[in-house]
Amino acid sequence: MTSNGHFPICYFAPISYYYYLLQHPTCYLEMHEHFIKQTYRNRCQILSPNGIQNLSIPIKSVKSRKTYKATKIAYVENWQMMHWRSLEAAYRSSPYFEFYEDHFAPFFLEKKYEYLHELNLALNKLIIKLINIPVKVKLTTSFEKSPENSTDYREIMSPNKIPTNLDFKPYIQVFSDRHPFMSNLSILDLLFNQGPNSISYLKGIKEI
Repeated sequence: MTSNGHFPICYFAPISYYYYLLQHPTCYLEMHEHFIKQTYRNRCQILSPNGIQNLSIPIKSVKSRKTYKATKIAYVENWQMMHWRSLEAAYRSSPYFEFYEDHFAPFFLEKKYEYLHELNLALNKLIIKLINIPVKVKLTTSFEKSPENSTDYREIMSPNKIPTNLDFKPYIQVFSDRHPFMSNLSILDLLFNQGPNSISYLKGIKEI
């Protein structure tokens, strides 16, 4: 691919998201769309001892439709601690959790972001750095329904839209002894299990 890519700003996006990032010289992250519920914009999927687990960031509700840029995080309950404990239960025994732990812990134990995009952008920037993904990321300045010279991924980043055109090779997951291989989970599943080999895995994904 030679065109640019248009992406939603996600919370620990699935592996396919970062595969697609690799396919474009420049990727635009969408700041001005309306917030879309039940997508990876405020949730991710990890592999827990009991199978796939959804982690969702609670959002402050408003009467009118709000843009993603204006979407605020709710802190009525301590979702940060719940997410961190879930990540520990899922990945504490993985090969690379302790290696990356200090990078992620502050987002759950110390920092608080008012807006969803602030948190997700910071996490996305960190993941791109840790995996060493060679991509130029820019933020959109306005909403375009059909971006010119750009592949649009904004509508497909949802747990309900499983990519059928990608071949995800199995890798050893923490609970491989009790669950079959679960593909296209949060990028954290790949990072904690594969560590520095994550970039090679992403480059090795084949389109079918």
